[in-house]
Amino acid sequence: MATTATADDANREPLRELRRIRDARASLAREEALQVRRARAAGQSWEAIALCLGISRQAAHKKFGRL
Repeated sequence: MATTATADDANREPLRELRRIRDARASLAREEALQVRRARAAGQSWEAIALCLGISRQAAHKKFGRL
């Protein structure tokens, strides 16, 4: 049986999903930073880290160099 969407449902659902995506993105960013720190602590080069992330060495260092 199909349900009828109300104006409130139409406004709320996409916003809830956007918040969920935002939260997931933040969680992934924290995990990424943690793994970069671990890789650096293990002696991995910026070049190796960048290769795994699909970015340039310079971009990796700029984004994570202060961690």
